[in-house]
Amino acid sequence: MAYNCIVLVKQVPDTKRITGQAMNEDGTVNRGALPAVFNPEDLNALELALQIKDEFGGKVTVITMGLPAAAEVLRDSLYRGANEAILITDRRCAASDTLATSYIISCAVKKLDYDIVLCGRQAIDGDTAQVGPQAAEKLGITQVTYVESLDELKGKQITLTRNIGNGWQQVRASLPVLLTVTDKANEPRYSAAIQMMKYKTALAPCEVEKQLKAANPNADEADLKQLVQHKCGELEKKGLLIKQWDLDFIGADLTWCGRNGSPTKVHRIQSVVLAAKESKSVEPTEKGVSDMIHELIVDKTIC
Repeated sequence: MAYNCIVLVKQVPDTKRITGQAMNEDGTVNRGALPAVFNPEDLNALELALQIKDEFGGKVTVITMGLPAAAEVLRDSLYRGANEAILITDRRCAASDTLATSYIISCAVKKLDYDIVLCGRQAIDGDTAQVGPQAAEKLGITQVTYVESLDELKGKQITLTRNIGNGWQQVRASLPVLLTVTDKANEPRYSAAIQMMKYKTALAPCEVEKQLKAANPNADEADLKQLVQHKCGELEKKGLLIKQWDLDFIGADLTWCGRNGSPTKVHRIQSVVLAAKESKSVEPTEKGVSDMIHELIVDKTIC
């Protein structure tokens, strides 16, 4: 039996390179101040979906919500073996918290045929681990969180092992199901050279428009629209068009989207500066290390 998997992925700021400009005054992330990366655990979710496709057949569709630049993680997903990519981009999505994001994502998922929805346990820019479970609730399907391994998939039944903090739990669920996957589940595969050659020119309509606008600075709006439609048609014929959906297309209720649909508010932002206390230099020699260890033993820091 073949299975259709949907993988929810996110382009996130690289939190290992935090700067003083990382946050805006309103409490939102200043994404322009940080380099963007593929959310790590979403790669584990994608890998699990690809493993299911490799063993049982079916289709892997990847969805992301974000600015046009988020199409980069969709191309990366295609390089790794995904069959289809969908970008949800709309200015009205701006400042969505987890509740609004999960609502928008669930509206998009409902437009597709699926057996299993997968996403990373959490995103490194928020660490809330809320979007997956909230999306499952809005879809009205079973959820299994903190998945570390897929033990069996047979017919409409799936058996998984999940981490429960101080141990593990094996659970069985009926499809459709949503899984949140941890970094312990697998080792994500690298991009395949043949897939990179095939999809390196894949673009979303917003990217096509940006390219054509730069190449035709004097074109009026009507001519530019015609050029975009023509180029998108060519890409679609070649299977290189990244689908682009907005809130109107997915039928989302605008009162549940963006800032207005986000009950989470940032009260204040506070910079935490760690002040250095008394320190002591240790010579990088055998004697220096030996003296340091002796001093730590005398102080009973180590025994």
